[in-house]
Amino acid sequence: MRFLVIDDSETITQFVGSLLQEEGHEVESCASNVDILKIAQSLRPDCVLLDLVMPGMDGFEICKKLRETPELANTKIIVLSAKSYEFDKRRAMQLGADGYIVKPIKAETFIPEINKVIKKEFVLAYWGTRGTLPVPGKDSLRYGGNTSCVTIQIDGEPLFIFDAGTGIKKLSNHLMSLGVKRLTAKIFISHPHWDHINALPFFAPLYIPGNEIEILGASQGDTTIRNIISAQMDNIYFPVTIREFGARVFFRDLRGGSLTIGKTTIDMHLLNHPGNCLGYRINHNQKSVCYITDNELFPKDLGYFDSEFEEKLIQFIQGTDILIIDCTYLDSDYPSKIGWGHSCVSEVVQLAEKAKVKALHLFHHDPDQDDDAIDRKMAQAREKLAQLGSHIKCLCAAEEKQFVV
Repeated sequence: MRFLVIDDSETITQFVGSLLQEEGHEVESCASNVDILKIAQSLRPDCVLLDLVMPGMDGFEICKKLRETPELANTKIIVLSAKSYEFDKRRAMQLGADGYIVKPIKAETFIPEINKVIKKEFVLAYWGTRGTLPVPGKDSLRYGGNTSCVTIQIDGEPLFIFDAGTGIKKLSNHLMSLGVKRLTAKIFISHPHWDHINALPFFAPLYIPGNEIEILGASQGDTTIRNIISAQMDNIYFPVTIREFGARVFFRDLRGGSLTIGKTTIDMHLLNHPGNCLGYRINHNQKSVCYITDNELFPKDLGYFDSEFEEKLIQFIQGTDILIIDCTYLDSDYPSKIGWGHSCVSEVVQLAEKAKVKALHLFHHDPDQDDDAIDRKMAQAREKLAQLGSHIKCLCAAEEKQFVV
């Protein structure tokens, strides 16, 4: 790759340049008192490494100008600065930086940190995959027994958490064991049924000063997401109220549309389930994951089938890298569950094939299904995909499994 290092310290430019050249990269460097835009437009670097505190134009101004230059739209910008303040990190990201590395630069970690920002992988992790009720015990060891909770972690972005079933307690334990400080997170609630919200009070980062957490959820008519969360923590039902939260906690009602958070766009789609239930499509760096839980796909031979809803849902999930979708029932279970708001294998498989998704993750496992039954569900889905001549990769979501998108 071609790098442009902008720093007034000759020691830094030489050190960084030698580390990059050892990896086979091309490196040019300059100070802040030259025509940086002209140099950058001429070089068309793959990545700019930029100090903040410099005479003349500072790093913030340079970052803004580089990001506003159409010819450099695909150039990554990484700040290298001795300033470790959260304000400076946030400001750099707001102005278009892709990453932020705090000096002093360490030779052993520098290249991995650079590669991490350039690749901008996002990591999908499952913390709870069940629907309705948690089912601990020997029959749920392979796929787990906790209810819905999924995370997506993108370097430099908030931690995105989808639903707060009992799996969020496992996530909480994980974060606390890592000693994560000053956590910034967005918790997206698909809908307020118990298996999607009832473990939120056990998410320890909510009680730690310095953390910043926003809870977002589908609007439920005249009831706000704040009222829904605070009501389940009313002292009649729970000994701790939301007044005990030590973190900065915000609430936002969602009604569809899309949100842009940093360099990530999150689109929303209303699903077919009692009450308002939102599905989410997370888009970043030309990759995407769709989280479509609690959704009933009616077979065409039922009077409830809605072709317009199906077509809109197909468009919403079209071509996604991973489709996480409600597949609560095996086909044989579904006839006695019609109208309960959940889907069976055949309908899910057909939807995934019509949308040409790349990978299909079956989610929201029925609490009455043990590990062997979930194995049968996966086998049934793969068989039906083969019958359709599909090349979609299919698996059943399992706790603590991670996937790099």
